[in-house]
Amino acid sequence: MSVLTHFDDQGQAHMVDVAAKPATHRVAVACGRIEMLPETLALIEAGTAKKGDVLGIARIAGIQAAKKTSELIPLCHPLALTRIAIEFQVVAIESGSPGILCCATVETVGSTGVEMEALTAVQIGLLTIYDMCKAVDRAMSIHDVRLLEKHGGKTGSFVVR
Repeated sequence: MSVLTHFDDQGQAHMVDVAAKPATHRVAVACGRIEMLPETLALIEAGTAKKGDVLGIARIAGIQAAKKTSELIPLCHPLALTRIAIEFQVVAIESGSPGILCCATVETVGSTGVEMEALTAVQIGLLTIYDMCKAVDRAMSIHDVRLLEKHGGKTGSFVVR
């Protein structure tokens, strides 16, 4: 098992020093989904939600969140992100409820990875969908937010399939 790097020899939390690490191209992909009533999905797809273009606003929110991750997660490094892509897909859920899958791909060239940025983008994208539709469906639920891929850096690639 790997050692936790955010703690010093005395067990105190600290920001990891990445100055000696080489800059490499780094990519992370995270996904998650929100389940909702069929009527809620119909509003989103028709573009008739009272607050406007739900998925368009959620995409922008996810992009903004990725850019602000170091302000939200205390020990994350601020990164110069080179790409943030947020995609949404309507999915059928095993429970019978429809849902929307959100996937974020985040890239940089740097000395630390972008996993937290991708995960943050997905969470905020899904929360934005909830916020924009909660007036008609307070029972929406967010599920399975997780890292699916990461590439670059000392540990190389990690892929869940």
